[in-house]
Amino acid sequence: MARRVFFSFHYDRDIWRVNQIRNIGEIVGVAAAGFHDASLWEDAKTKGDKAIKALIDNGLANTSVTVVCIGAKSAGRKYIDYEIEQSIARGNGIVALRINHLKDKTGMTDPVGATPQAIVNSQAPVRSYVDHAMLKKWIDEAAD
Repeated sequence: MARRVFFSFHYDRDIWRVNQIRNIGEIVGVAAAGFHDASLWEDAKTKGDKAIKALIDNGLANTSVTVVCIGAKSAGRKYIDYEIEQSIARGNGIVALRINHLKDKTGMTDPVGATPQAIVNSQAPVRSYVDHAMLKKWIDEAAD
């Protein structure tokens, strides 16, 4: 059964890494708040906080799991925190996934970053991305 999944991540820094993992056939999802198109993200930023939060809220609609992709600079990001908090409030299962070991567009990896406080508070296990099969398993477990 395909699941609708919301991906939360530091857009400017980690989009390359996230795109390596988010196109799994068994899930239906797009980038954070539908930001699969960089122009949507840039346009939302010019409209301010309220517009970004509205896009996030719309992106979370009809999802059952939120995959929080944790890179080197994810902790403390205002919109990642908002996405996690809203996901928990709506009852989404949470998958916390370290992605720092994946290569960016220049072939570089990052050091391990701090875990966002909302993940720590949720007590969701924090795992490192291994492969699509494991991610699907974790998504299914989080949905139940």
